[in-house]
Amino acid sequence: MSKRVVITGVGLISGLGESAALLHQKLCAGTGGLGEITEYGPQGFDSQPGGSISNFAPELYLKGRTLRPLDRTGRLFASAAKLALESSGWTAEYLATHDVGVVLGTMFGSMHTISQFDRQALVDGPSCVSPMDFSNTVINSAAAQTAIWHKLRGINSTTASGATSGLMAIGYAADLIQCGRQNAVLAGGADEFCFESFCGMERAGLLSGPSSKRGCAIPFDQRRTGMALSEAAALLALEDWESAQARGATVLGEICGHANAYNPAWNQHGRGQEAISRAMQGALDNARLSAAEIDCISAAANGSVADDKNEALAISAVFNGQASRVSLTAIKSMLGETLGAAGILQSIDFLETMRTSVLPGIAGLAQVDQELASLNFCRQPKFLSARAALINGVGFDGHACSLIITAPPQA
Repeated sequence: MSKRVVITGVGLISGLGESAALLHQKLCAGTGGLGEITEYGPQGFDSQPGGSISNFAPELYLKGRTLRPLDRTGRLFASAAKLALESSGWTAEYLATHDVGVVLGTMFGSMHTISQFDRQALVDGPSCVSPMDFSNTVINSAAAQTAIWHKLRGINSTTASGATSGLMAIGYAADLIQCGRQNAVLAGGADEFCFESFCGMERAGLLSGPSSKRGCAIPFDQRRTGMALSEAAALLALEDWESAQARGATVLGEICGHANAYNPAWNQHGRGQEAISRAMQGALDNARLSAAEIDCISAAANGSVADDKNEALAISAVFNGQASRVSLTAIKSMLGETLGAAGILQSIDFLETMRTSVLPGIAGLAQVDQELASLNFCRQPKFLSARAALINGVGFDGHACSLIITAPPQA
């Protein structure tokens, strides 16, 4: 028989704080976690919204050893993992006797380290590169370094499916627990902000552009022109319900269902919403829930002209006749696009929505795209006694993933 998968802890490092309660408080207050990117002017880029976590201090979380082996992505993920371990009550004694695993979802991994390593090898020659830096040029380095640092002996895996990577990691970890392969897994996502990722996104035409030139990164807004790139790391501590009960853990919620899909025709006119629809319907089917049982949707929308529209159309199709009832929010209006960490931050915020009965709004949403007006957009924080939410992840190249989180199971 399949096991029930519950959430017993969370950990995050973000531009809006390092605790679930503070993150939710700031989201409900409409506080933006983005700065203005001005440092790339010499490389020919105009200033625009986005940015890194300027006050991140990994030594506050990772003590007792040198941080030299960990680059920025590794430090973000290992620090968030430390908070998740503490939140779940997985002590050093527990970790010594239980095989806790790690599943990381990331779009780029350590992009800056990879680029810097390759650049130095090309300019100065292979003999001049650092062997220690080489270990961080592989995309699974952050998960491995985190397991080494915290002595996590279970499965160690990394999934890379673009901006949906974090939710994919949650789904994979949930499957491992459900079928009895693992009892406890730290699952989440991380992506750093660096010049290389900023440059690639800008040249791909995915960023909103400077506000001085009418750039707008507000999800579902008629004025939107693209996303604002940011960074974060976030994890959920997952375990089977019986184990959580046995150790007296506080259960925050349950992973009730998930699904993912890919659309090879994502860039063809009129077909962009296909994978998103299949992922959402698949998650509902996996959870054995109907659309009428979902209280709110946390959208992946980030200000992209095409992707926001495709997601909205998919929601309308899957929630046929119910779309105007279900409250819809998009927290990337304040956090920006954090790539691998995005879906996890959305999940953590919903856990706080269940705890506080307040759903954050979409900050700055003033002119709703007329094609999408039938949806129930949450523009301001609203009271909502929610027990089930659909969390969406939408990639830039056809990937889609949906996760359903419900209130803690009754004993």
